[in-house]
Amino acid sequence: MKAQTQRLSQPKHKLIIEKDVRIPMRDGTTLFADIFRPKSTGKYPAIVNISCYQKDKVWVPPADLEEKANPYMTWETVNPLWWVPRGYICVRVDTRGSGKSPGLSDPGGFQETLDYYDAIEWAAKQKWCSGKTGAAGISYHATQQWRVATLQPPSLKAIIPWEGYADTYRDAVYHGGIFQLYYLSTWYATQMAHHLLGDPQAYNPDAFRNERLYNYMRNSLDTGWWDDRGAAAHWDKIKVPLYSAGNWSGANLHLRGNTEGYVNAASKHKKLRIHTGTHYHAFYTEDGRRDQLRWFDYWLKGIDTGIMDEPPVKLLIRTGGKGMNDYKFRFENEWPLKRTRWTKLYLNAEQSKPVADGKGVEGRLLKTAPSKAAKVSYSATGVSHAGVASASSTMLQAGSMHRIGVTFETAPFAEATEITGPVKLVLWVSSNVKDMDMFVTVRNIDVAGNDVWEVGQQGQKVPVAKGWLRASHRKLDAKRSLPYRPFHAHNERWWLEAGKPVECEIEIWPMCMVFAKGHRLRLDVQPRDGAGSAPYTHYPAAYNTGGTNTIHTGGKMASYLLLPLIPPKAESGSIRKRAPRGAAKK
Repeated sequence: MKAQTQRLSQPKHKLIIEKDVRIPMRDGTTLFADIFRPKSTGKYPAIVNISCYQKDKVWVPPADLEEKANPYMTWETVNPLWWVPRGYICVRVDTRGSGKSPGLSDPGGFQETLDYYDAIEWAAKQKWCSGKTGAAGISYHATQQWRVATLQPPSLKAIIPWEGYADTYRDAVYHGGIFQLYYLSTWYATQMAHHLLGDPQAYNPDAFRNERLYNYMRNSLDTGWWDDRGAAAHWDKIKVPLYSAGNWSGANLHLRGNTEGYVNAASKHKKLRIHTGTHYHAFYTEDGRRDQLRWFDYWLKGIDTGIMDEPPVKLLIRTGGKGMNDYKFRFENEWPLKRTRWTKLYLNAEQSKPVADGKGVEGRLLKTAPSKAAKVSYSATGVSHAGVASASSTMLQAGSMHRIGVTFETAPFAEATEITGPVKLVLWVSSNVKDMDMFVTVRNIDVAGNDVWEVGQQGQKVPVAKGWLRASHRKLDAKRSLPYRPFHAHNERWWLEAGKPVECEIEIWPMCMVFAKGHRLRLDVQPRDGAGSAPYTHYPAAYNTGGTNTIHTGGKMASYLLLPLIPPKAESGSIRKRAPRGAAKK
């Protein structure tokens, strides 16, 4: 590691700051930016960010963040005090309608992507820039990278989308066709209001005239409105070298974008890293910053950092109930893993009976398909046949048990068992009403029958994995679906007929867990949000309720969970030596 570090850019430059620099856009609008660059003469690559979070809004990070607070830290962006000394320029731009930039605020709109393109090309032409630019940042900053990379700015030479969704409809606003309240109750109402109200109003009193949320709710199908906004990345057009960093604990917003981006982007040079824990800690760790620097040093400065000699996939392997720093990374050569043993565990409701203690199960998960048909029903009212009321939002955030719907469980694992990769649930379902919502949770249950929780994006307790589907949205896009990952069209509704079973394929977002010997895998199917959801909750409990939902198992209606079981490797992923790529030095 020491030799590798010596090949990286070292901190030797002093800092110059230019405030409120005017950047012209193609339509004549002027956006404002702060520029942090080396005081030394010369030309340096630029890391360009654009966001609605205000370039002047100082973020005070938590005390346990490895990157310490300073006057130039802003939310989810690179820290100039770390990057500028290493020979990089940080360009931080206020989007239209935010901070000091005039115009109508429309976060995630197509105009914002065009502005990002223009800011990148403007930076590349400045006397202090080498002509090469990169993009890095978390969440909003990552999502914007997917979008601008679709437009292929000539000067954008490398990106690091760190925990960023790529499909606004599927990843963020409509999980399986179910509207996510996060945008109303948390992000827009608090995060956006925090940044757009107050001082920015002096520069832009009309910033809030946007009907964005109304349009989100009105366009509940993936129709032309979403396309017009450029709401999804076009993978065939993304050719820039990319380092996609996801989070196993981000199974409510970002993880899907990072894995889909790595697999589908047309880039010839791409990497996938998946860590765990909170939404921002990993980005600012020594390990996280080193990976970012190795990527940019290689592609923006032509330094052979060794990063292209390593296998392209770097996974933090979760072994249950530990913190980010207690798990180990492992290199792999592909995603999903080539040695995956795709394994079906069949749902069996043959011996189903009501439970009342909050810890019982209604059915089993078996390796053999049940020959006898069976079914189990539950109320969609928020109180199950078990008679246990649903948890409050506080309990959801705390990770408490949420006993509505039904639960299926494996026998205790005879040995430690790793499950890493995409997951699919095939359910045969029926209802006495025309629609039903299915909230699916995969949980790790210890020998005492208790949950083994992980640390979530917001620091909350979370289960292993989650998935969602509204039954009326079960139509698949055959061209984009894979045997292990369904892709739903969301372009029309297929209503249920009372009592008539239908087959539904539910995408469960990628997971990684080594289940210890004696532990069980538990599968919840619920009519509304379950434990570990908050703050990413969906429609209130009063929506799509009042019916009786039924899951069918066995016989001609075999419901099953398709799991990616990973056999042990003979040895851990090793360094693959190859000649340095000349493309990095062009």
